[in-house]
Amino acid sequence: MRLSRIIMAFTVGLAVAAVPTAAGAAQPQPPVYPPTVSLTIEPPAIRLGDGSFTLHGEGFVAGAVRIDVEISGNPNAAPAQGTVRRSDGSAVAMSAVAYQQPQPAPTTFSATAAGDGTFTITYKPSRTGRHHFTATQGNQADDATGIVLPARPGRPGGGNLPVTGDSLGTPLKLGGGLAGAGAVLVLLSLAWRRRGRFGIGSR
Repeated sequence: MRLSRIIMAFTVGLAVAAVPTAAGAAQPQPPVYPPTVSLTIEPPAIRLGDGSFTLHGEGFVAGAVRIDVEISGNPNAAPAQGTVRRSDGSAVAMSAVAYQQPQPAPTTFSATAAGDGTFTITYKPSRTGRHHFTATQGNQADDATGIVLPARPGRPGGGNLPVTGDSLGTPLKLGGGLAGAGAVLVLLSLAWRRRGRFGIGSR
């Protein structure tokens, strides 16, 4: 008799303990969202030819991530083909340069996210302007923006273009010619005065 009571009490206890668990399982569970992705860029601004952007992504699923680049802003103005204009308005031919024009940087490429959902990739721009990067994986996306400033003077693509001759050549030649002409005139004037002083004039 006592054993049957013990078994009954144990069964009732199990039933009472299972009621809250069953009730909790019946409640609607909140939706599980995928982790939020993020894309960052360093540094925020560079000069053309002086470095690269470093793109860092987080929160992605391991695998491929598509990256699109949208470039806005005017690129560096190109000089007329084969010529360059001096400050005096004259045009001279450009000499051949020793470097080769770099290939345009891609506007669509991919990165591979690791198991922890992160990736790091570098991007070397080939033109100036505002570079807007968008990393997309499935229906998840994030973006970041970097600025590419004009190249420093003296670097390929910078402000100093190689030309045949230097910009001071013509002014120096002109000045030397005028100085020589002035010296000849002074000598002729002195010779004419001497002729007049000694009475060696024309009659």
